[in-house]
Amino acid sequence: MQKQPSRTGRVLLILAGVFGACAVAAGAFASHGLEGAIGRDEALRAAPLWATGSQYQMVHAVILAVVADLHQRAARDRGLLAISGVFFAIGCLLFPGALYALGYWGPSMFGVVAPVGGLALILGWLVLTVTGFRFAGRRD
Repeated sequence: MQKQPSRTGRVLLILAGVFGACAVAAGAFASHGLEGAIGRDEALRAAPLWATGSQYQMVHAVILAVVADLHQRAARDRGLLAISGVFFAIGCLLFPGALYALGYWGPSMFGVVAPVGGLALILGWLVLTVTGFRFAGRRD
């Protein structure tokens, strides 16, 4: 008999899909639409920000999907996995979002948001590391 999907696991998986789609869309927009939206000179400045944001968002969308799967299958420490997933989701929104905004509108208050998103991503990885040590110490 298969376990019912957890609400947290479903939400994390949905967010992973949304963030992955946003990463692809942002990368495509940076390559094909950014210049038309903000002009050639501005696009040359903005494109690296969009590329970095898109790469970070995609990598963390994938890890968010992995965390969602681990959360679904774990017998213990699901709370730590959920916390890790929440940090990854916050980071997937704030860090790339700030880079996209900085690239599109130029220097602004979004410059202070990127480090908060980056910190959330780091915390997600650290909580996942703690979870790994806890899993490794068990003989389930």
